[in-house]
Amino acid sequence: MKLLIIEDEQGLRENITSYLNEDGNICEGCGNCTDAIDKLAAYNYDCVLLDIGLPDGEGFAILEYLKNTRKNETVLIITARNSLDDKIKGLYMGADDYLTKPFHLAELKARIAAIYRRQNANSNNNLIFNEIIIDLNGRTVSVNHTPIILTRKEYDMLLYFIANKSKVISKSAIAEHLWGDEMDMHDNFDFIYTHIKNLRKKLIDANCKDYIKSVYGIGYKFADA
Repeated sequence: MKLLIIEDEQGLRENITSYLNEDGNICEGCGNCTDAIDKLAAYNYDCVLLDIGLPDGEGFAILEYLKNTRKNETVLIITARNSLDDKIKGLYMGADDYLTKPFHLAELKARIAAIYRRQNANSNNNLIFNEIIIDLNGRTVSVNHTPIILTRKEYDMLLYFIANKSKVISKSAIAEHLWGDEMDMHDNFDFIYTHIKNLRKKLIDANCKDYIKSVYGIGYKFADA
């Protein structure tokens, strides 16, 4: 996931960033409304962690900005304020959840995961693997919300890899799945290597982590580690 942490307390912001990065998330941070709006205007995020009390204004202005620009980021409010009115106002303005300081980082992670699951449930035409989003209806792929152009075979290969993530897949299985009877026309599996090389390059060029691992003598595995 790609997250924006809007928190003026630098120590807390750095602790949250360090903790969430351990799971492979991409975290960016800022400490005021102005910088937050600049980042939201320039980039798309999966989730925004939003402190209400910021040095140059109320965090509610961020919620208003997201609403007016029709951006789709989920929002988890994190604040020292425990006012019922603030909670209700934040939720009515579009926040997805509200967490009062002090909190355990494990609870924060669980809250983020919960709202992310709800978001994905409402977008069931998308297949999501970390920063990779596949629109199954449109047959399009994006990395960190930036579209990448794949050939039909590259798209089918990526879909096959994600559907079998963390499994070792033989070259013959890949060939049979993607080429069917046409695979008999090839003397070896060099054509698979070419497609995988091209797919890997396009993903990495889009700042995607390299998930395609070679398994010597067998085939490939698509996994975080």
